[in-house]
Amino acid sequence: MKLAVFKEEIDRRVAVVPSTIPKLKDLGLEILIEAGAGQEALYSDEEYQEQGAQVKSRSELLKEAEIAVSIHPLSEAEMKSLAKDTLVISQFQPFADAEITGKLKALGLRAFSLDMIPRTTLAQSMDVLSSMASIAGYKAILEAASLLPRYFPMMITAAGSIKPSKVLVLGAGVAGLQAIATARRLGAQVEAFDTRSAAKEEVLSLGAKFVEVEGAVEDKGAGGYGVQQSEEFIKRQRAEVQARAMKSDVIVTTAQVRGRKAPILVPKETVEKMKPGSVIVDLASSTGGNCELTEDLKVVQHNGVYILGNSSLASLMPQDASFLYSNNLLNFAKVWMKENQLNLDMENEIIASALITADKPA
Repeated sequence: MKLAVFKEEIDRRVAVVPSTIPKLKDLGLEILIEAGAGQEALYSDEEYQEQGAQVKSRSELLKEAEIAVSIHPLSEAEMKSLAKDTLVISQFQPFADAEITGKLKALGLRAFSLDMIPRTTLAQSMDVLSSMASIAGYKAILEAASLLPRYFPMMITAAGSIKPSKVLVLGAGVAGLQAIATARRLGAQVEAFDTRSAAKEEVLSLGAKFVEVEGAVEDKGAGGYGVQQSEEFIKRQRAEVQARAMKSDVIVTTAQVRGRKAPILVPKETVEKMKPGSVIVDLASSTGGNCELTEDLKVVQHNGVYILGNSSLASLMPQDASFLYSNNLLNFAKVWMKENQLNLDMENEIIASALITADKPA
């Protein structure tokens, strides 16, 4: 089967890197890649060809693809030009776009949405959300350090001593834990909050302090996302966050609720009580942001506080992000390619969850 890898039009990453190609070919896949697809991630067309891929134009890929792979979905016009029954693999985010599944079915396409792969131990090696979140958490701290007009670590010099910066991480999922670990490596004092009590042990193991607010609703089936909380809990949460935000130099927010607007954890009044020069990095900006003043893909300044809104920080590290994404895709392909044939076994939990165009039992 011909698997076509498309160049991203709004992202520096690429879905498949050269080192993965021989392993995909071993599964019975013929790899076609769009010319220049890996250029922004520093993978040349020559490297792809050396590994056995065919480099072609976008129009050729649209004609020949039996499996079409991209990080962001192809345009509707491009999907219309694909042959019926083509398997399209991307991140369609059906929780955020209620119409996408119907559109794909109407076009006669089969679709795997990588963001729907269950976030379980069994599927961990193919979990693109976790891979990209880990990079985002790391990059969030580097971006904060770049904006912050102060040191992260304690510094003792002949000219005087500098106190370490205080970092508050809201949401101790994959991104939050990586942010904690990175901030600790840079010498900051770190506190973290999460509604899930299970996160406490992980936060403490990284050398950070865990902030507890009683009364949180938990759901182990939420797939790593937050859960909608009661108004009473949110009020207590905001009061606790505000008290700690006033003393923080950096706040990293990561809280998202699947299919809903991100909860406001840092309202305008909290920002106005923070120290001038402080930094907020909002990783939930694409779904409205955890900070009331966040603007997606922008750095704004309010009362001397910098607010960076970016849910796509992984794309700022395109080489390693592409490598991890490609490995996730390879591990996923091993589930649905059996004996050199496409095998969409709906008894398999991973396939059943990710194949969004399949008719699910009522």
